[in-house]
Amino acid sequence: MAPMLMRWTILVLLLLFGLSAEAAEPVFPPGSRIGLVPPAGMIPSKLFQGFEDQEKSASIIFVELSGDAYAEIEKSFAVEALKAQGIDVQAREELALKDGRGFLVIAHQAVAGTRLRKWALVAIEHEVTVVISVQVPDAAQDTYPDAALRASLATFTTRAAVPVQEQLDLLPFALRELAGFRIVRAAATGAALLTDGPKDAIEFKDQPLLLITFLPGAADQVSDRDSLARRAISATPGVKDMRIVRSESMRIVGQPGHEILVDGKDANTGTELRVVQWLRFGTGGSLRLLGLVRKEEWDQVFPRFRAVRDGLEPK
Repeated sequence: MAPMLMRWTILVLLLLFGLSAEAAEPVFPPGSRIGLVPPAGMIPSKLFQGFEDQEKSASIIFVELSGDAYAEIEKSFAVEALKAQGIDVQAREELALKDGRGFLVIAHQAVAGTRLRKWALVAIEHEVTVVISVQVPDAAQDTYPDAALRASLATFTTRAAVPVQEQLDLLPFALRELAGFRIVRAAATGAALLTDGPKDAIEFKDQPLLLITFLPGAADQVSDRDSLARRAISATPGVKDMRIVRSESMRIVGQPGHEILVDGKDANTGTELRVVQWLRFGTGGSLRLLGLVRKEEWDQVFPRFRAVRDGLEPK
């Protein structure tokens, strides 16, 4: 379809399905670099990044990955690979994007006795791999006809970055001190990724990394805490030849905690690393901070890791 004809088709569809010019600005769910104009009836989800109509069991789910992931994602959405999963592929269309490339897959699948229409838009734009998955039961086709879904997907866009304050607002705790780090990603689950450097796809040999996550399950006994800390840090991906430098209980901002230091090597390059992990224990689980940096930069970066740790406060 010629670009001019495509634009007119989208405009007609927007008018047909009740989207005013004022309402036709893409909506970005909190924390997402991906946005679009959702079909009438869908609202931003509180459970995932995207939009949903809970009454109709219809959803549009966003997944944002690094640009490097596009080639692998493209393979997983090959027609034969989808058919092997029991998905009835009806069409696969290439997308010509101004600032990238992509494709659209339209399919059906029966799940637990319910026949679903499944659409997937996969694209790479501005060094971001975008996966937008649409799921609508056949029973909701009158509410969400194919033309409305296509019109909505045609409005997808990406923004250069998520505003820092928007990411901070997502977190269930307050980050009072960033110590010169920047937030790469944050989520309402309490997960946050911080770094100091230009890359979002972080390699340990290039940039320090500080990861904040929540570990469910309480360590009721003090004796359990060292074991929990050792198990958690041993599962750190991308680090090999780990050797514990020290492991000790401590108070962290007035709460029981644990610190463990490990020397290791980047699994890909052999670069010597130092890793610090702090666990701050609570009734329902532990707040975990994991910092990784090249060993030669440890003395400069460690006080900054610690400043972020001490600046964490409940909201």
